[in-house]
Amino acid sequence: MSSPVDLSQFNRHPLVVSMLVRCPQLIAHQHVVCAVSGGPDSMALLVLAAAAGCRVTAVHVDHGLREGSTTEASVVAVAASLVGAEFRSEQVHVTPGPNQEARARAARYGALGPDALTGHTADDQAETMLLNLLRGGALNGLSGMRPHRHPLLQIRRHETHELCRQLSLDLVDDPSNRSAVHMRNRVRGELLPLMNDLAQRDLAPLLTRQAEVWRADADLLDQLAAALDPTDCKALATAPMPLARRAVRTWLTGEHPPDLATIERVLAVARGEAAGCETNDGRRIRRSNQRLSLDGRSLR
Repeated sequence: MSSPVDLSQFNRHPLVVSMLVRCPQLIAHQHVVCAVSGGPDSMALLVLAAAAGCRVTAVHVDHGLREGSTTEASVVAVAASLVGAEFRSEQVHVTPGPNQEARARAARYGALGPDALTGHTADDQAETMLLNLLRGGALNGLSGMRPHRHPLLQIRRHETHELCRQLSLDLVDDPSNRSAVHMRNRVRGELLPLMNDLAQRDLAPLLTRQAEVWRADADLLDQLAAALDPTDCKALATAPMPLARRAVRTWLTGEHPPDLATIERVLAVARGEAAGCETNDGRRIRRSNQRLSLDGRSLR
């Protein structure tokens, strides 16, 4: 730590109290696993979860992609000890090459487990929505991240930085967060500032509120589409297009959801315009006796 801090009263710190009001997912006595990289957002999550009275296990995952990354776990371990949390360090191996960021993220979540909490903030939510828009993520993409695993979505990034500063917490600096190689960093450093300038306002609160609206719409459509059998050609052909698309998307989603072109090809098969088609991940859809079948073996 950069200076001695009396953290015995940290749960009554004014900034902690004001931030906890916006983190209703953090419930006293609940056991939570927090992904803590050592940056200000994840360190703030660690502090807030402990302040809420959760039984916290802080998990640091080292991807081995940066020189000196093996020492970063000790920064998290010290902070966890100060707030009364358990600590666990994990190491994963990510080879250099294409899609390294996505592969590192998948390896990290694999080590963390399916229910781990992250320190993503409202600013991250706004960036995620814009990234999904750029990638054609449709309504579900514009719904952003769901709060159950991301309890800080009502917290701003500048607040997490200020909390760590006021508590004098040592932090880990990840230079990759500033690299223009990653699209998220360009959205953060170029696109959002330009949009803010054009709108003459801070758009993050607007985007996070809009995500909640779109998420509710998406959930309703998902509920309605669940009653639709995606293998029934007649049902697909006569259903409203938004429901038909959702039913097919849910049916075909494996590690990743299908793209829109795949969904349109499947619906064309359901309408009898083609006898079959290939999905974007190399599987085959066939039509027989008004039913669709899916060959799960990749053709690639």
